[in-house]
Amino acid sequence: MSAPRPQEESLVRLTVNGSERRGVAEPRLLLSDFLREELRLTGVHVGCEQGECGACTVLLDGEPIRSCLMFAVQAQGADVRTVEGIPAEDGGLDRLQRAFQEHHGLQCGFCTPGLLLTARALLAENLQPSRAEIAEHLAGNVCRCTGYTGILDAVEAVCDGSDEEGAE
Repeated sequence: MSAPRPQEESLVRLTVNGSERRGVAEPRLLLSDFLREELRLTGVHVGCEQGECGACTVLLDGEPIRSCLMFAVQAQGADVRTVEGIPAEDGGLDRLQRAFQEHHGLQCGFCTPGLLLTARALLAENLQPSRAEIAEHLAGNVCRCTGYTGILDAVEAVCDGSDEEGAE
């Protein structure tokens, strides 16, 4: 009986949050683990590791995906956006992040990165979604703390402009 062959590592190159990044990954290393461990982007949370909770959501070429269901080598050459890549130009919170804060759309924060990225993807394709459309789009993200009302209110506030200073 021969010993098992060690898995070969691959150099993975991708654009993460607007910067060219690279790291070494074994063929079966999940994208979530690659982002967290190799690139030190710990805003990518790992919850269920089965793609059910949405905590590991990132944007891959603009589309929300569960990074716990994809191998890092499959992201070769892709554009990946994590929660670390969405601050406002001044380095502070962007409108959606501020709305989450103002409408109590977060509590423990574990689900927040995935929810923010999923909501951003929705708003990139539909600037005026109905509350039902927002709820449907976010349905794959589990939050055990907030009851979702604050989350829906936050996304709605960004859509109707009530999150802007001076808005009533």
